[in-house]
Amino acid sequence: MREEENYWKAVLARDSRSNGTFVYAVRSTGIYCNPSCPSRRPQRNQVLFFPVPEAAEQAGFRPCRRCQPKETAKPESQVELVRRACRYIEQNLDSPPSLASLSAQVHFSPYHLQRVFKRIMGITPRQYAEACRLGRLKAQLKDGEPVTRALYDVGYGSSSRLYERAPSQLGMTPTAYRRGGPGMDIDYTIVDCPLGRLLVAATAKGICAVSLGDDDTVLESALFSEYPAAEINRDGDGVNLSQWVNALMSYLNGQQPHIDLPLDVQATAFQWRVWKELQAIPYGSTRSYSQVARALGQPKATRAVARACATNPVSLVIPCHRVVREDGTLGGYRWGLERKQQLLAQEANVNSIKKR
Repeated sequence: MREEENYWKAVLARDSRSNGTFVYAVRSTGIYCNPSCPSRRPQRNQVLFFPVPEAAEQAGFRPCRRCQPKETAKPESQVELVRRACRYIEQNLDSPPSLASLSAQVHFSPYHLQRVFKRIMGITPRQYAEACRLGRLKAQLKDGEPVTRALYDVGYGSSSRLYERAPSQLGMTPTAYRRGGPGMDIDYTIVDCPLGRLLVAATAKGICAVSLGDDDTVLESALFSEYPAAEINRDGDGVNLSQWVNALMSYLNGQQPHIDLPLDVQATAFQWRVWKELQAIPYGSTRSYSQVARALGQPKATRAVARACATNPVSLVIPCHRVVREDGTLGGYRWGLERKQQLLAQEANVNSIKKR
């Protein structure tokens, strides 16, 4: 995309004039920065761009302490209007404002605020409020707050409403999440594969992580940091781990085009919708981010779709590598563009052999 090319040039030039226009986030560090940040420049395939800091934080990135991107803002604009709306929502999570009251605060009509907010953030103001509440809840639970106090502090009217949503949004009950996953048994293994090293982790319910890389320590640290209090064992035999690893290896070797394995992952409702759509992409085919957004009935949610792809914790099982840019170029891939290219080439090759 031309816009992203210009953004990348601004990052390389450390262009302070672009501060407040966008922020860039780095997958490998989990941090987002101003274009002018003095930190070391990342590799292009590790970078995502966001119009506002709040959008980067919704995707799971945290602000850089050096350049403090959340403190930088341009004069009044649609982007700044959305930022003011975000701040108001964040300050009133105990009773999320209606669209009408929110529009009165930012002096914009409800209809246009909804459209502008969704175009920039990829979600509606109501969905943003829900995401903020869930994020604050997760932070309080990790800090050791009792579940009942935490859920009322962030504005949930009843515990039943939260527990109904827990399986899809937390990946476990709120009590388990608060404690970092105690009582959870996670087995994992790391094996050689055609793409380097493959980590597969699973609970009794299903696979919770599929990661690709070159360094076992890096792969392991990401898994342990997500569930610091869980019982995590390498090469355990408590689940069907070997069977699931064999299925993934068969896929990587071109012997099993379709993999349908049970999952036990954390996700928002929107992420689940995107991931289900990715699983519907035929083997050997690709879709653009905008095509996926249109298939979801949200044609303006292209950036949100890209974020859902970037945060996919179970690569291969959810084939985010099959999503490319509108012009056919690869776009980003959490595990490196070379691996994405290799996966797509293999799928295309297997399909061509079948057609002979």
